[in-house]
Amino acid sequence: MASPSPLTTVTANQSGRLPESALVTVTRTQKYVLVGLLASIPAAALLAGWRSVGVALFALIAAFYLADLIFSTYLVSTSMRTTTAAPRTVAALDPWPTFSVLCPMYREAAILPQFVRGMTSLDYPPSSLQILLLLEEDDVETQAAVRDSRLPPQFEVVVVPDSSPKTKPKACNVGLQLAIGDYVVIYDTEDIPEPDQLKKAALTFASTPGRVACLQASLNFYNVRQNLLTRLFTAEYSLWFDLLLVGLQRFGGPIPLGGTSNHFRAHVLRGLGGWDPYNVTEDCDLGVRLYKQGFRTQMLDSTTYEEANSRLANWIRQRSRWIKGYIQTVLVHTRGGWRLNRGLDFHFLTFLAVVGGKVATNFINPVMWALTLSYFLFRDSIGTSVESLFPGPVFYAAVVALVGGNLMFVYTFLLGSASRGDWDLIKYGLLAPFYWLMMSVAAVYALAQLIRRPHYWEKTVHGLHLRGDTSAFAIEARTSHAPDWQGRS
Repeated sequence: MASPSPLTTVTANQSGRLPESALVTVTRTQKYVLVGLLASIPAAALLAGWRSVGVALFALIAAFYLADLIFSTYLVSTSMRTTTAAPRTVAALDPWPTFSVLCPMYREAAILPQFVRGMTSLDYPPSSLQILLLLEEDDVETQAAVRDSRLPPQFEVVVVPDSSPKTKPKACNVGLQLAIGDYVVIYDTEDIPEPDQLKKAALTFASTPGRVACLQASLNFYNVRQNLLTRLFTAEYSLWFDLLLVGLQRFGGPIPLGGTSNHFRAHVLRGLGGWDPYNVTEDCDLGVRLYKQGFRTQMLDSTTYEEANSRLANWIRQRSRWIKGYIQTVLVHTRGGWRLNRGLDFHFLTFLAVVGGKVATNFINPVMWALTLSYFLFRDSIGTSVESLFPGPVFYAAVVALVGGNLMFVYTFLLGSASRGDWDLIKYGLLAPFYWLMMSVAAVYALAQLIRRPHYWEKTVHGLHLRGDTSAFAIEARTSHAPDWQGRS
């Protein structure tokens, strides 16, 4: 594969707008539905009384939490019986297919050397590798760092025009136009994929049917023990990628992709129109669109190690963007129903549970915690009123959801750490409720941004692990092996 000079700069325009896009946050019909639902509450109160409305609302909430508990328990349990895609040993293909690596970068000069080392450590023929560094036009600092670097010939520099929206998916669409590979993969600047990941992906694609259009590698962190936040973040990622998404694959539902290390068949990705540049969790949206067009995603038996956010304010900004994008994805894919290229199926409910349900709990949790705490603190004054909202069946369902649900979710938080062999992190799983409270704070921030700045991309600062005491963790130790558990890396 011929490559231009490492310092060649290419300018391209972004792809066109998708039919289903987050460009419009809420359609007129959706506004009518939302207003109608809100108006139905006081209307029902006038007809049946506020107490009856309160009982109905808390009954729905209890039912929602019970359903979420049962579904999450099923996904975790079924993941124990599932192996992720990829051969246990890496064979050889002759020739190896071409891979195009897309790396969108913005203000990442400090971490650029680490990324170059990670990419050059990939065990893949350089002649079959195209690595596109997607730089923003106004990011002169990173452009200067790239010019001063001695990049191998498989690296190409692409300057993304300074236009609105300034988002990662817009940059990826520019890169997709220039990608020449049979397969396309995204890596973030702080990523360190396992060296044989591309070979595993190529072999898995070669041995799976064409309807498997995407392979999602697991994501985890290399600065696990930097502080308390990174420990909790790692436990969450281990639960999500190693248990819940593996279970969701077995269940057959749509898989919300992670923002990195998703490997695509290039022609399928182009046929879908690439990424939605207006959706700030373009990965989740693309995973849903793949499913709706009849394609499937499999989890890949490989791990990419990233930097866990170690500062709370930076974590809140990152998490609020994810939640905002999840809300965008729900709004986009509930317009006009669950339109599939083969008709309807029940996985619309799976989509609502996995994407919409996870967002909803961030808003409901604080309300229920505040109500429970207020009941015990001010029982003499409000106890009777609160009890009237929970007649027998609702009370018992709520108790099961409160006690059983919290125990189960703390347990799965611990189980995620165990799946990676991070035994010393298990005790931190007991702090999961405080972690959920931080997610609720981020959710409120996300909702405010969705209203005011729906397409604004909250920039996550990377490279914080390079500024602190690196003796607290070792990237090499974390990424040199992947713990084997239940037949998965």
